[in-house]
Amino acid sequence: MAEEIRDVLELRRTAKETKRYMVVMRILGLLVIILVAVVAAAYAISYFYDKFGSFTVRIDKYDMVRQGLTLSETPDYDIANARLDANTVHNMTNISGADLPETIDQINGSHNGENFIAYTFYLINSGDDTVTYTGEMSIENVTNNVDEAIRVAVYVNGERTIYGKTKSNGGGMESDCDSTFASSTLVMQTMHENFEPQAKDKYTVVIWLEGNDPDCIDDIIGGTVKFGMDFRITEST
Repeated sequence: MAEEIRDVLELRRTAKETKRYMVVMRILGLLVIILVAVVAAAYAISYFYDKFGSFTVRIDKYDMVRQGLTLSETPDYDIANARLDANTVHNMTNISGADLPETIDQINGSHNGENFIAYTFYLINSGDDTVTYTGEMSIENVTNNVDEAIRVAVYVNGERTIYGKTKSNGGGMESDCDSTFASSTLVMQTMHENFEPQAKDKYTVVIWLEGNDPDCIDDIIGGTVKFGMDFRITEST
């Protein structure tokens, strides 16, 4: 009788241990699934950041749907776009802005060089209303202070302005620039009033690392930078 009771207790203990083991294994399995999902998400974010990690143009989707504001890589377009992405340049090294092609704003879409980003796009009013729009270019991410030696040339309908950060020694604007960055993270701002139906503004953005900048030093090697440009309608008539 005692042996039977002991056998029953052992069976109960074994059943509890088995149940506990199954619970632990399920928890571990769930943790593994969560870990794999987190790693996959991080990889996906890294992949798309790298793919679209140089320069992105965006317009407010509401402005596109309701007002007809659209982006295109060509003056004639078949599809309304709310976002355009320039091709990334990997392992960019410094150059002189004086060596950029003179016709750099005369090619549509991505037309990067080995050591510069060049992207031409069109902002088009495909709607029925005359509007006023504003645009701004910002630095969305930067490492190793590489932006200290970055130059951004913006061509608006053929008129070029070169932007750069102020001299790190407090000496003001760099000699090769036409304007300083609007702030530590904002490159420039623009506005177009009375932008009529079927009107088109042509933009070319060129980004390079200026070798003649005193801040173009070994410390910025390996640095990365991501720019974004956003447009939105502020008034409609």
